[in-house]
Amino acid sequence: MGKSATAQLFRERGVPVHDADATVHALYHGKAALLIEEAFPGTVVDGVVDRTRLSPYVLGNPAAMKRLEQIIHPLVREAERVFLDRAVQSATPLVVLDIPLLFETMGERRCDAILVVSTDVETQKARVLARPGMTDERFSQILARQVPDQQKRQRAHLVIDTSHGLAHAGAQVDAAIRAFIGRTGRAAQSAAGKSQYDA
Repeated sequence: MGKSATAQLFRERGVPVHDADATVHALYHGKAALLIEEAFPGTVVDGVVDRTRLSPYVLGNPAAMKRLEQIIHPLVREAERVFLDRAVQSATPLVVLDIPLLFETMGERRCDAILVVSTDVETQKARVLARPGMTDERFSQILARQVPDQQKRQRAHLVIDTSHGLAHAGAQVDAAIRAFIGRTGRAAQSAAGKSQYDA
């Protein structure tokens, strides 16, 4: 959808971003590795979770995916709380929580405003399939776990359309920053909604 590029546009404008995917990546290299190896034997190599070994366990297996989420989600939330505490202590007026599966996990309940990043279906598919290791089958499995894009748009306070390049997206980000800071007169948390862990 262009979520990562949009999150970077917020960073370039001085808005702190908590990237849940980056947190998961760090956890896979440390705190979560042993727990994941216990739940999914053979998925950790040299102390690091190997995503290519983990994927067959969880894709298309709701019970296994739930088990993985039970391991990862509390650790990500812990890191998120630390991030927010620091923002409050420094009186930061706006932060972005980059949350995968925002609506699917009811993450919107802990946000003051929701921003969804979106594009047309053809562009989304082309972007995702260009990534290493991605296949049509895996893409379809990922989409099956998501709230449809139209519903996400309807539930958002603002939508960033990334179909027309970075300059156009940047102008929308500027407008979003003004809107989110102005809507409450206090610090607001914007969750840049992303549809799944790897895309």
